[in-house]
Amino acid sequence: MSMTMMRGAYLIDRITRFVRDARGMAAVEFAIIVPMMLTIFFGTIEVSNGVAADRKVTLASRTLSDLVSQGTKVSNTDLDNFFKMSVAIMTPYGAAPLQQRVSAIDIDDKGVAKVAWSRANGTGIAALDKDKVVSVPEGLIANNTQLILAEVFYKYTPAVGYFMKDGVMLSDVCYTRPRQSAKVDPPPA
Repeated sequence: MSMTMMRGAYLIDRITRFVRDARGMAAVEFAIIVPMMLTIFFGTIEVSNGVAADRKVTLASRTLSDLVSQGTKVSNTDLDNFFKMSVAIMTPYGAAPLQQRVSAIDIDDKGVAKVAWSRANGTGIAALDKDKVVSVPEGLIANNTQLILAEVFYKYTPAVGYFMKDGVMLSDVCYTRPRQSAKVDPPPA
């Protein structure tokens, strides 16, 4: 047997042994799968937290609208307390990115909806101008009535927000009708 043939056989034998060797296979599989599994794990946690925060935004808007609609009149102290309740609902999420607005919308005999009064709480949000014509969902228009409109906005920033550093704006709007009277009187100016 020539030296070249021996080298070729030796080389083929080494390649065959290398292909059949499975000693490092588990480490390679681990290195491939772990980053993917961690991404799925942390992604699931972030999506769950985002959904929970969105649920709390919905609860905050419904609570704000419901509390205002339960009285015949509302004071500035009442509104401050109602806004604080919405902040408490958002626990354990931070209150700083929370913006809230509650407005009484009068609907006249022609079905035109105008702002009777409005109050806002939070940085970057303002009360609606009195007598501003607003859009109300068609199914809620009833002539000569009032609606209480609560709007809540929350900027959710994920804890592991590598791809979403600016966060996601969550919002909800809730309409209710006054319960004790035809209208909820505004707070004193």
